[in-house]
Amino acid sequence: MNATDPLQQAQAYAQQRAAASGSSFYYAFLFLPPARRAAITAFYAFCREIDDVVDEVSDPGVAQTKLGWWRQQVLRAFGDGAPPEHPALVALRPHIAPYGLTAEPLLQIIDGCEMDLQQSRYLDYPGLQRYCHLVAGVVGEVAARIFGQTEAQTTAYAHRLGLAFQLTNIIRDVGEDALRGRIYLPIQELQRFDVKAHELLKRGIGAEPSFPQRFAALMAFQIERALATYDEAIALLPSADRRAQKPGLMMANIYRTLLREIAREPALVLTQRVGLTPLRKFWLAWKVQALGRF
Repeated sequence: MNATDPLQQAQAYAQQRAAASGSSFYYAFLFLPPARRAAITAFYAFCREIDDVVDEVSDPGVAQTKLGWWRQQVLRAFGDGAPPEHPALVALRPHIAPYGLTAEPLLQIIDGCEMDLQQSRYLDYPGLQRYCHLVAGVVGEVAARIFGQTEAQTTAYAHRLGLAFQLTNIIRDVGEDALRGRIYLPIQELQRFDVKAHELLKRGIGAEPSFPQRFAALMAFQIERALATYDEAIALLPSADRRAQKPGLMMANIYRTLLREIAREPALVLTQRVGLTPLRKFWLAWKVQALGRF
């Protein structure tokens, strides 16, 4: 291939998109064989693009139009007519047949992100789970296929693991989401711990003196549930697919470590993005790859 080859350019774009995000997912991808790494990197770049439409476009009408454009791009990627224009889907297209990918999960991911344009609160946990299914469970399903799924039961594992990842993101991003006027923590659970929506939206600024204690109790509950969800997911993974699904287990190791960091000082999520260093993420991923340890 020469430097002007469209596919090569698209692959370089997807690689840059994944690396620049600094995501825990990127570190797990590093241990994959080249073809699978290229496929999951392109898919991850697509997911980042869709997520950014909602997070970075302030006008809901414009965001809706952009998501409509993305739906057409997905259909073109999986069709026999004109190819997609966006490099993320150009990079993904060669991997559709080898890994048995279909358009429906990608369209569901767009549907999930579209929910953010229409809804900024969730009454209860089942309602939140439906959202998580679209924006994370489906992502896990596609990733499991690319990683090398051979057992049907692995799909249930992938969906549960996706839920655990999304619960972790919600916990980590309480403050960032508040700046966008969003609260993903279920209203019923806020009421249970006597945490007011306006206290979260103001990120605890000016709240009553009892707020830190109430917020810490709420977060302890959220973290415990997320950690339990990782355990539930891993218990669903068939032993026959455990080796192939190591990237997901690497990500689980990184994310569970992040949750334990947040648990030490939960109030930090209101004002900053709590994270792990790149070196620590790589080490946690390597431990799973080389030692099988969490």
